Amino acid sequence: MSLASDPSVQAWLDQEDRHTADTIRRHGVYIQYVGGGRCSCCEAGVGGRSEVPPSQQEETSFAYTVGLFGIGHPELLVFGIDERTASSLLNHLARVVRGGRDLLPGELLEFDAWTHRVVVEDVPNPGEIVFAANRFYQRPSAASVPVFQLTYDDPRGRFPWDEGYANAGWIQPRPGAFRA
Repeated sequence: MSLASDPSVQAWLDQEDRHTADTIRRHGVYIQYVGGGRCSCCEAGVGGRSEVPPSQQEETSFAYTVGLFGIGHPELLVFGIDERTASSLLNHLARVVRGGRDLLPGELLEFDAWTHRVVVEDVPNPGEIVFAANRFYQRPSAASVPVFQLTYDDPRGRFPWDEGYANAGWIQPRPGAFRA
């Protein structure tokens, strides 16, 4: 028997689907947080090299919304921050979007309650990352829901594309370099 046809697995997935739908109904969005899990961009040396030696690579976390695609907006994704901060950021921006404002790639966002600035970036491979969103919307990975990555600056205000950026690429992989 395959895992997909296992009745206990199917029952668990059904419960998860109901929980996701209920959360979106009550709060407008569901946040999927994935703690840990080594960044595949480091393992594969995306771009021809890894910025961090394998012995120093840490696990990266990520979180994304489920529910914005249903109102015609890409889902939102952030890497390398704790669950509480990720939930706060994603919920805040989901409220902004649900209030009628579309975020756009290249847009710079600033916040009163968070010291970092964020740039909105298009993710070219969302089907390799946002499995819960695609399951909820019943979309195959090849026809994935669209996703925007929220890339934040380092403590000195530099982004990953700026010289002297303080965070290694495995904390905030560049769009297209990460696969879950």
